[in-house]
Amino acid sequence: MGRSAVAIPEKLFFKIGEVCELAGVQAHVLRYWESEFTMLAPQKNRAGQRVYRKRDVEIALRIKELLYEDQYTIAGAKKRLANDLRAGGKLKIVSSEDDVKDSETNGSQAAPEGMTGARTAEDRKSLRKVARELREILALLDTPSKKH
Repeated sequence: MGRSAVAIPEKLFFKIGEVCELAGVQAHVLRYWESEFTMLAPQKNRAGQRVYRKRDVEIALRIKELLYEDQYTIAGAKKRLANDLRAGGKLKIVSSEDDVKDSETNGSQAAPEGMTGARTAEDRKSLRKVARELREILALLDTPSKKH
């Protein structure tokens, strides 16, 4: 499955309903994710309502991607998200401004919509082939050589 770019509005704070709409999940799912993923920790305002920052929205979108698209378990998604954040903090979620800037300034040719999933499937197929070949090499190395 490909990464679906979600345009995050340029705002300082988001209410839980707005984050639910952006992520396409219900509020109880977001609250559950908060209990499982320590890196998703929105602040609360004086009224006790959750207020998410842009970074929280990016994390929520990445969690959804890991769980729903990449089919990670909660434990696997925790590890992967922690590694992603440790590796540089970029979560590859596109804001509406960034999307336009990247395509104009970098001259990068984005794959047509729907192609990212095909590319990922192709990558996985290639990786499976490499893994199979490596297992074959290991099998060859494990078999005793026939010396006379």
